[in-house]
Amino acid sequence: MTLQLGLVGLPNAGKSTLFNALTRAHAPVAPYPFTTIDPHVGVVAVPDPRLDALAKLIHPEKITPTTLQVVDIAGLVKDAHKGEGLGNQFLGHIRNVDAIAMVARCFHHDDVPHVSGTLDPREDVAILELELSLADLETLDKRRTAVRSASKVGKKEFAAELDLLERAHKHLAEGHPARTLALNDEERAHLKPLQLLTLKPLIYIANVGEGDMPSGGELAARVVEIAKRAHAESLFVCAQCEMDLGDWADADAAQYRQDLGVAEASLARVIRAAYKLLDLITYFTATGGKELRAWTLHRGETALDAAGQVHTDMARGFIRAEVIKCETLLQIGSLATAREKGVMRVEGREYIVQDGDLAHFRFAV
Repeated sequence: MTLQLGLVGLPNAGKSTLFNALTRAHAPVAPYPFTTIDPHVGVVAVPDPRLDALAKLIHPEKITPTTLQVVDIAGLVKDAHKGEGLGNQFLGHIRNVDAIAMVARCFHHDDVPHVSGTLDPREDVAILELELSLADLETLDKRRTAVRSASKVGKKEFAAELDLLERAHKHLAEGHPARTLALNDEERAHLKPLQLLTLKPLIYIANVGEGDMPSGGELAARVVEIAKRAHAESLFVCAQCEMDLGDWADADAAQYRQDLGVAEASLARVIRAAYKLLDLITYFTATGGKELRAWTLHRGETALDAAGQVHTDMARGFIRAEVIKCETLLQIGSLATAREKGVMRVEGREYIVQDGDLAHFRFAV
């Protein structure tokens, strides 16, 4: 399961620079709007020290980390919902991602003009959020009109949906994103086909200058305050610095970050925030010592879900899962010893997989 995190922001906010820092994909970057037209998509390995520790213990022939897709989406401008800039094309790209990283410009650069001429991340975020909300209002209006027409010809089953659409429309019209609307599972399922932009999980990323590290500076503090009011996650990065360090040797890059007072690379922080945002966990498999692999799973999913992700035959012929926490395995020292001591637990298909589980699936087809 590879999920998509979409980088969204105004032109010249540094989305493509951050994309390059995360993916090392060398997407074009230029100091003018709409460098990005078609979205760039990069697949990044999720850094996980547990995978590295397990590899030293198991010595597999192959190590495969789990991944996350990062999508660099064209810059949004005011009135995008009316077709300004790349308009509907831009909004359509956002609908396809699983979560949004809203990139706010918090750096000064004489050669990279701000799209509005005034640098204030609060104004930038307000424009972005307004455009997403206005696009959602249009979507709700269209669906509401269709449901009203259907309900007039005696289809009573549309009554509950119409009530939901009215509540969602009122909530958005009052200036609140759909993600803050109280919804039960059935209501959320009704809204899912609409792909509402403000219903997607959101994280705010303040893109700061190198001189603002490690504290982030006053402009980043404004973004942090916005995130707090929205009960959302936030972090700050220096995308330009991280993109440049991508070409350095790992040891030299780590030393430079240390000199800046930065403990780790942007990738690790963004990935950790994205995992928390999407409520994901990581579990591991070790296939006969040949391949050690990390996998992504939604929190609350079962051993049967996890087995099916490895291979559909495993789910179809599922017998049991042999499970051990990776921390326990690292303490014991080997899988063989864990089995001898009876530490490997036997779990059925309804077992809720936990973050850090190492699982071996028994199946027959």
